[in-house]
This record gives sequence, C-alpha cells and structure tokens, in this order.
Amino acid sequence: MKLVIVPPALAELHAASAFYKLRANAELGLAFVVEFERAANLVLENPMLGAVFRGLSRRYLFRRFPYSIIYQVTADELRIIAVAHHRRRPGYWANR
Repeated sequence: MKLVIVPPALAELHAASAFYKLRANAELGLAFVVEFERAANLVLENPMLGAVFRGLSRRYLFRRFPYSIIYQVTADELRIIAVAHHRRRPGYWANR
C-alpha cells in the first residue's frame, strides 16, 4: 500500500512542528514529527486501526500531542488528508 500525504496535510505537519519548536524547543518540534511518523507507520501497517470519522475518513489520535491523522483508505493507497488539532477549527479539512 502506498502512503500519500496531501500538500495541505504536509503544511499542517510543518506548521505544528514549527509551533512547538518556537514555543518550547527544537526537541519538542522534532518529537512532534517523530510522533507523526509513528502514527503514519502504524496506520499504514493496519489501515483499519483508526476509528471511522465523519463519513469515509478515519482518525488516529497521537499519543503525546492533541492532534490526529485524518486519512482515507482506497484499494492501493492510504491518503493522509489532515494533521488536525483536536480543538482548533474542527472539521475544516472536510472538503479535501
């Protein structure tokens, strides 16, 4: 199965990492990226791991940060459509 991260989701990943780096330290920004990679690899190995969320999407929660990966599964790819904060702008990614 192929992993695809749509450009807006990649931008959200970079923005959240930069936020933690600026507000706390470089290590926390890097820890956010590591947590994203852990979560992405888990759902890539088992696409049904995330809970069904708002129709055809699935959601997998980060352990350490208040973020989730929102993704969709097709026959040949797992598409990450958002790296979404749990409280900021809920559902903003729904049209992706």
